[in-house]
Amino acid sequence: MNPNMDEIERRKTVALSAIRRAFDTEPDEFGVTLFVSHHLREIGASYWQKHLKADDPDPRHVLDMLVLQSHWGEEDEDGVDTFDFTLPGEITDYVISVHFDEAGNVDDISMES
Repeated sequence: MNPNMDEIERRKTVALSAIRRAFDTEPDEFGVTLFVSHHLREIGASYWQKHLKADDPDPRHVLDMLVLQSHWGEEDEDGVDTFDFTLPGEITDYVISVHFDEAGNVDDISMES
């Protein structure tokens, strides 16, 4: 793996951990928590049954399903600024977007479309 791929994998892991920590916290009311609650309401039971073997899954299990949709940022930087995660299977246009600051730390998590 080249150094940039190592940094991408590191940031992916950091981003997913930050998403899990943010879930169901007051400051995150309109980010991860909204993403999960919206999709639990809007997506039919057959999707959840296929992916989680439950008609009405635990909200935290939805977080375990997240897949990296894209990562992007400044071309001349060693790391990537923003990582977008979503549900598998092209079931939604929404993403959980995790932004990193110049030091490589998570500085924002939001729900985007």
